[in-house]
Amino acid sequence: MTRRRINPFRTTIAAVLLVAVGLFVAACGSSASTTTTTSSQNAAATSSSATSSASSAAAPAAGTAVKLEHGASGTYLTTASGQALYLWEADTMGKSNCSSSCAAAWPPLTTSGTPVADRGVASGKLGTITRSGGTKQVTYDGHPLYTFAGDSPGETNGQGSDGFGAKWWLVNSAGAAITGGSTSAGSGGAAAGGSSSHTTSTSSSGSSWG
Repeated sequence: MTRRRINPFRTTIAAVLLVAVGLFVAACGSSASTTTTTSSQNAAATSSSATSSASSAAAPAAGTAVKLEHGASGTYLTTASGQALYLWEADTMGKSNCSSSCAAAWPPLTTSGTPVADRGVASGKLGTITRSGGTKQVTYDGHPLYTFAGDSPGETNGQGSDGFGAKWWLVNSAGAAITGGSTSAGSGGAAAGGSSSHTTSTSSSGSSWG
């Protein structure tokens, strides 16, 4: 009986072909996996970016903060840095009548976004009005709010001043004028550059619009 002789050359070629096919299949699988992973990552990044943009567009810009401080005159509104805030009796509800040199001595509290209420401040009483120059001035319970050029944080030198013909008062958390504990009219009035002819009744409990 004659044995069939196996050709070693053919065997080698077959083995090489099998290895080549295996490598090709593995490379295709790896490429497909890489493509799928990259596409998934790109889709996730796009979704995250879109969500972030939507959140930014929906959230209103944070504006000027208003908080409360305690002093000799009682508890009153201030800026975030502790600058006392005042109302002016010459203003009408929701309208500022202080401009030019008055606004230089009594700078209006302005904001570029929605005013923020700190602890103890009623967010529902905060609002804004548009001044003649287009800037937004913060209001509290309808009163336009101002700082005083003669104050540093923690000071209330403008309290009781009658600069520019009407009284300036600190504002309490209810939105009423604090008319007790006022400084001398000469001190506040001289710093504000106004007259001292205007008189008003005062009380230790505060008052609303006169």
